[in-house]
Amino acid sequence: MEAGIVGLPNVGKSTTFNALTKANALAANYPFATIEPNVGVVPIPDPRLATIQKYIKTQKVVPAALRLVDIAGIVKGASKGEGLGNKFLSHIREVDAILHVVRCFTKAPGGEQITHVDGNVDPIRDIETIETELILADLETIDSALPKAERSAKSGDKEAIARLSVLKKLHPVLNQAKPARGVIASLTDPEEKKVVKSLGMLSSKPVLYIANVDEDDIHGQGEFAQRVRARAAEEKMQVVPICARIESELAPLAEDEQKEMLAMYDMQEPALASLARAAYKLLGLQSFYTAGEKEVRAWTVPVGATAPQAAGVIHSDFERGFIRAEIYSVADLEKYHSEKAIKEAGKMRIEGKDYVMHDADVCHFLFNV
Repeated sequence: MEAGIVGLPNVGKSTTFNALTKANALAANYPFATIEPNVGVVPIPDPRLATIQKYIKTQKVVPAALRLVDIAGIVKGASKGEGLGNKFLSHIREVDAILHVVRCFTKAPGGEQITHVDGNVDPIRDIETIETELILADLETIDSALPKAERSAKSGDKEAIARLSVLKKLHPVLNQAKPARGVIASLTDPEEKKVVKSLGMLSSKPVLYIANVDEDDIHGQGEFAQRVRARAAEEKMQVVPICARIESELAPLAEDEQKEMLAMYDMQEPALASLARAAYKLLGLQSFYTAGEKEVRAWTVPVGATAPQAAGVIHSDFERGFIRAEIYSVADLEKYHSEKAIKEAGKMRIEGKDYVMHDADVCHFLFNV
């Protein structure tokens, strides 16, 4: 699962990406770094790891991670190939969620002006520019697919009929310049839901708005950020305010220096920590843990994953030969202070193949291959 950072030119998109992929890179026991020029792995800040380590002494702590793609900048007309439009659209198609950086700052550090591609700062216009390009690209996909779908549906094939039905539902909505996600969320027919995945609708992807604010508005209470909040509320999306310049300065600092700088700005933690957690949640992910003397590690599974599927994240043999799982919660560990005490209190659960994982489960998997 991965998220893509998008935005117009000069909104702080690449600054945000670079800060995210540098955060904790030196101190972490995980290869958090840029994998390719535009792909990085970002740690998910998780205080529960410190709680586990407090009671289970270990040599190494490994947080969960998120793959992040810095997608080529977009300009108006990208759906028709303007600028790096084709590259932008192909990369968007490959990611599972969109992190949309919106310019809410007016000046660069030192007070100099940063030219906006459209001449002035207007976050709602910027949001609509990118959304319109996604909708236009989707409309082009539907227009191309409809004639073939109509021919195929005449055969009576169930999948072909479902495909035509979905295309016909999407077409008028996209024609009204509305995104595909509303239609897709309303589908109830299993065949239609299956078809949707193959269509690759760009405007169906969940969006998290990143309001890139001035350094005197780090909590995003200014007019521009509030307009983004209002827009996000209408769409039932989230907003995370950040000041990309401050975050890029914070990211490489040692912990004590970071704390000093955070106190200067009256911040509890870097905004990038909130952003990473929000992106993780946007993708429908949750963490479970394994804990022992060698390593305490957070593992990532989709919400709704079963115990065997979670075991398979660690190793495919664990899923294939799954017998059962011994599970307790981080809250149990915080209350009883040791696995021995958890067992004695009857809080160590034995779960089978049908168990659905909960966020913050700590697991021991038993398997036989």
